[in-house]
Amino acid sequence: MERRYPRIRFQKKLDKLKEEVDKMGQATLKAYREAFSTFIDYDAELVNSVMETNRVVHEMGYQIEHDAMSIIAAEQPVAGDLRFIETSIKVSSHLKRIAGLASNIADIASHLKDEEIPEKPMFDLQRMADIVDGMVSKGLAAFLAKNMNVARELHRDDDKVDDLFDHALKDITKSMFQDKESISYLIYLLFLARFLERIADRAENIGDRTIFMITCEKQQFTIEKKPEE
Repeated sequence: MERRYPRIRFQKKLDKLKEEVDKMGQATLKAYREAFSTFIDYDAELVNSVMETNRVVHEMGYQIEHDAMSIIAAEQPVAGDLRFIETSIKVSSHLKRIAGLASNIADIASHLKDEEIPEKPMFDLQRMADIVDGMVSKGLAAFLAKNMNVARELHRDDDKVDDLFDHALKDITKSMFQDKESISYLIYLLFLARFLERIADRAENIGDRTIFMITCEKQQFTIEKKPEE
């Protein structure tokens, strides 16, 4: 029986790491939802909450990296356990980026709070935001449950977001041509659409990393072409 104790101790460390990623994911989702909420109905206190949550999420990410490296150094894990630890670090990195993008969205809200957003791009952006919300939730759930089926759904969801991004881009550009005076604030809608698309890419990457963790087969990871911050 005693020979099993080291494994039990090791498993507790893995479970704690998993809990930390879960908490970080929930905080990230909170930041994202509050950010888009304040875009719909501006609230300065909510903006401050998003900024604070972004700071907390980044601290959580550093703690996860520290704990993960400590486990590797102390336990020398192999195979699936090592992939889980590595994926935890990768997922935390994507969650940090998502929280950072949420803070960017909250900042944009302050520039649009007194403007009347055209109906069509507003509809596209809300649809994008709903799908992106689901993608972040799915990505986190897929990782925590090691669920490949859910992880694979993220590719289809990302295609939907990309299509809506194209529609939003066309509609916003059309509105700019129709009302030249609106360009000064409509440009922020383009930024918003872009930030939503990037969050979707990050969620898709979490799904890809989850599949790699389970199968050890490399996926076609989404590549960020521009820095978020």
